Amino acid sequence: MNPLVSERFSILKKYSRQLSSKPGVYCMVNDKETIVYVGKAKNLRKRVGSYFSQTKNNQKSQAILSATYEIHVTITRTEREALILENSLIKEHKPRFNILLKDSKSYPFIEVSLSDEFPRFSFHRGKQDSKGAVYFGPYPNVNALRDTLSQLQKIFRLRNCEKSFFNHRSRVCLQHQIKRCSGPCVGMIDKKDYTFDVNQGLEYLKGNNRFVIDEFLKKMDQASNNKEYEKAAFYRDQVSSLKMIQAHQFADGKIPIDLDAVALSYDLDMFCISVLFVRGGRIMGSKNFFPTKTKLAGEEEVLESFLMQYYLEHDVPNEVIINHKIDHLETIQEVLSEKTNHSVQIKLRVRMDRKQWIKIAATNSQEALTTKLAIRSTIRSQLLSLSELLELEDEIIKIECFDISHTTGDKCVAACIAFNGEGFEKKSYRRFNISGITPSDDYAAIKQAVSRHYKKALKANDFLPDIVMIDGGKGQLNVAREALMELGINEIPLIAIAKGIRRKSGEEKIFLNEQQIPLFLEKHSPARHLLQKIRDEAHRFAITGHRAKKRKTLLTSDLESIEGIGPVKKKNLIRQFGGIQEVKRASVEDLMTINGINKPLANRIYNFFNSS
Repeated sequence: MNPLVSERFSILKKYSRQLSSKPGVYCMVNDKETIVYVGKAKNLRKRVGSYFSQTKNNQKSQAILSATYEIHVTITRTEREALILENSLIKEHKPRFNILLKDSKSYPFIEVSLSDEFPRFSFHRGKQDSKGAVYFGPYPNVNALRDTLSQLQKIFRLRNCEKSFFNHRSRVCLQHQIKRCSGPCVGMIDKKDYTFDVNQGLEYLKGNNRFVIDEFLKKMDQASNNKEYEKAAFYRDQVSSLKMIQAHQFADGKIPIDLDAVALSYDLDMFCISVLFVRGGRIMGSKNFFPTKTKLAGEEEVLESFLMQYYLEHDVPNEVIINHKIDHLETIQEVLSEKTNHSVQIKLRVRMDRKQWIKIAATNSQEALTTKLAIRSTIRSQLLSLSELLELEDEIIKIECFDISHTTGDKCVAACIAFNGEGFEKKSYRRFNISGITPSDDYAAIKQAVSRHYKKALKANDFLPDIVMIDGGKGQLNVAREALMELGINEIPLIAIAKGIRRKSGEEKIFLNEQQIPLFLEKHSPARHLLQKIRDEAHRFAITGHRAKKRKTLLTSDLESIEGIGPVKKKNLIRQFGGIQEVKRASVEDLMTINGINKPLANRIYNFFNSS
């Protein structure tokens, strides 16, 4: 052992013996004062001392100690507090040896605005702080939620429009005409009947399908007895639709319980955790997670880290069932119960329906892991093929690609996307609004985008890519190389991928650095497929940004040309009427309801859109 390393090891070992026996959190810090690992302990002296025990030493402990220069500890009152602090520090510092869960998005919910006279059932993401509203979820993805909202509209004909749109209606909208809304905005249904539909919708979301069907059957019989046969037929159709939906659902509320089934799978140094969402006894869907920095971790540590990191950020159901044992089960239960203000039970051994749910979660986890490993293997072979083609000595870790999108020079947007061994690295995507150039000058646009991107990367001391790609020909390649050379970046290979004469996939010309003759790649070469895939993603990202910028201008250009309409009034009009088309249809009286718009201005707006 190096004498300096040996001395540091002895100092740390001596320090560990002087630590308190109380619970707390310890941080392993390197010589640059960067935290490399955060751990919790019921007994700090015993836990930290275990790193220096020959019997306890393992590969992960050795790796952590080799990077550690100092150990910082924080004493807590209880093990629960240590667990929460550990999670906060991991989230803040993202240490290199800690397991990390990449899940920044909040889950979508259905929001029911019960405080409204005619409640609205709508999509909601974020804090659940609206007064007089109830929330149902979480849903694993947006599609699952939109499917449920669609079912609510088909069966119960409940409104989902914004309040501003609802308050300014003078005639029914398309939703009523296609029988997806009962038209409460224009008095097509009275409050009593709409309230009945709302209550039925709420029971449906709670999983009480049997109750909903019974209520509809009563209404059907009542309408039939009163010889209101069309109404009776309507309720009959609603019952039929409900039964059809129910037939496609597993465990249709026999056990009206809320739980998450969490299953872990492991293979080839990769972990996958699948969460199956069960609400009201019905499966709402599932979501898969692939924790990072797990190379030296075991299954128990990964699952524990997931439960803490995930459920301290998301809503926790009454039950969580798992497929692998963990060490600190009771402590995690206490922390989550304290966080949610209700009892949370984590169960390992389950029977009957719960056993089926955890099996489904385990199957999802294994399938997702198999698919991910297959994709990773394909990507690795493609990167290896590209590396061989370019005769690179080192392995390709990251590729960045630039593209330009505009309409005859108008609203020019440049895009930069990133690709690594896991696939597209979307957190590194960037867009640039290009200005100060001659319209339609793609060369100047590419040069500006490349220069701005890497100037910022150098300033932030970010890792540079192994390859820079440009969607274009030799001209775009040359100006990109000029931009990089001006920044002192000379060693990164540059590739340009230009469309063929017929602009057909497979006929692209690929140029490398200063070579005048394009590279020869077979039509089915893995390297060619990789370059095409990256180019297509850059094009998609660029054109999406350009269209969004153009759409924003088109939506507001009419209003901007009216005297007396500034940014604030324009924003109020579009927000409260729900769009430019509704502003065009509004009467003078409707326009005057908007804050800041008096009668003369309302007349000007009305005449602008309605004069012949």
